[in-house]
Amino acid sequence: MDLIVFENNKPLVLQGLENGEFDYMEAASEVFETEFFKYIGAKKILELAAKTYPTPRKKEEVPLWFYIASELTMRLHGVHSFHSYPMVVRTGGMVNAFSPKASEPVLHPETEDTTLACNGFNLKNHYDRETPCDQDFLRKLAKGTDAEKLTQWFNNDVARIFRSQRALDKDGIYIGDASYLFVPDNPKYEGSKRLLFDENNHPVSQKDMEKMSDVRKIKCQWKRCYKIVTLLHTNAKQEFFYLIGVKVVSGEAHECPLLYELVKEFVDAVGKDVIKKLILDRGFLDGEKIARCKKEYGINVLIPMRKNMEIYSDAMALFRRPDVKWVAYEEPQRETTMPVRLKPIAIRKREQKRQETLKARKQEQPSTPPDMVMVKKEAAAIGEFTSWTTCTVPLTVIANRELYADGHEEIWLLLSTEQISDPTVAAKEYHLRTTIEERYRQLKCFSDLAKFTSRSLSLVTNHIIFTIMAYNLLQLYLLRKKGEELIRKTPLSIRQELLPADNHIIIFRENYYALFTSLELIQLMTIGISDEARKKIGEKCQRMRHELPGLMSKPRSP
Repeated sequence: MDLIVFENNKPLVLQGLENGEFDYMEAASEVFETEFFKYIGAKKILELAAKTYPTPRKKEEVPLWFYIASELTMRLHGVHSFHSYPMVVRTGGMVNAFSPKASEPVLHPETEDTTLACNGFNLKNHYDRETPCDQDFLRKLAKGTDAEKLTQWFNNDVARIFRSQRALDKDGIYIGDASYLFVPDNPKYEGSKRLLFDENNHPVSQKDMEKMSDVRKIKCQWKRCYKIVTLLHTNAKQEFFYLIGVKVVSGEAHECPLLYELVKEFVDAVGKDVIKKLILDRGFLDGEKIARCKKEYGINVLIPMRKNMEIYSDAMALFRRPDVKWVAYEEPQRETTMPVRLKPIAIRKREQKRQETLKARKQEQPSTPPDMVMVKKEAAAIGEFTSWTTCTVPLTVIANRELYADGHEEIWLLLSTEQISDPTVAAKEYHLRTTIEERYRQLKCFSDLAKFTSRSLSLVTNHIIFTIMAYNLLQLYLLRKKGEELIRKTPLSIRQELLPADNHIIIFRENYYALFTSLELIQLMTIGISDEARKKIGEKCQRMRHELPGLMSKPRSP
């Protein structure tokens, strides 16, 4: 399909209307989705992604960039079934982003419903096109794409695209984690595994079962699942959250080796200077691989320590010494922002009364036990530890001590391959790890990350990859165009932006166009042009209205 470029030139279009000259007129809605696709189209993101997409087809009848765009528009609308693609195309703004002539509204001659007439990409259809490509084409291409190759494409080529867009922050903070995706207990889900989980959805081994009480054993359930291992990129201010790498595996696969494979794959794709700090949970403790990250890739790893490790007892003995310097945490000052405008007096009074009620209820509640009231929090660091034999690089141990009102204290330790000057900074950085858990929650609850419409592994992987890709690109667009205030919203809240924000009448003349509001056009037709020009415009509009039902000569039966 040829791409026709139109330039916005309102004075030139107005000059033509004064003589009754124009080429085409249609109603247009200002849709957030259209602006999103215009942005990633202008940045050539779709074009770059299509060049390396692992297509199983030898012949490209529908451009791959359009296939990727179709996948993304479905995820943006929260739709994952390919049968819903025609509805998404008709109600969304994707088609409008690529060409005003890519589609146009027409009347179905049998039902008289308004639908779209699309040019399409080939001449093989026996019926008039109501979508640029068929939903069955999307499904077959998605199913035919190898799951492993699709994952490698996302982890390598798409990662390079993000770096080329300067989306990767120079501080280089990355978080690794894994999560389970539960599916119905049907063995036909390719690559899934049935495992035993406790009430908190943690896997339970036979050894764990022997230690459990009878009450806890009753709460355990067998569930079928997949596991995803991901690499999240963010910064200290949490202005963005890019899931930049992912692996889809069976639920029983151990996440530790997979995560370090993902890190190696990412470094090979974008270079050694991108990941500077890797924050992990204790499930990824592996001395040999942590040392490799430091020596070969220049990555500093921050990870909590287990109590059964030999280095733990050595570190605790040193932190008990009186000469250890403990640094108290400084509570960050909350920024107070003045409201743009004062709220009405009635609302302010109602809010004041609500706050007084909450304060009174809080006073009536029983006081918190002293062993639950933290009075002080401090940290200390000791470097040059070499007692972890499998880790061949010197380590810094950061101790975090919490003092409570009843006098007892709790200490938990962190390991870092970096020399630490301020131990409180390291502890604050480790708390960034919880942000990946919130991303999992949002993707599962609001983007249906685990709501698969097929049991095929290739379609399961396709579902996960394009849901995450749409999530990443949407954040990139919002950060560059709308500002960071929308980044923290859930995908469901952001999806409200897909609705039309404004309506216009768009008028084309030659290769130019202009946008008019309804009132502007009424004023122009009544007092802005001559009677002769008004008559010419009326005649042309009448011809276009009569041609509208006849644009579909071979419609598909309803």
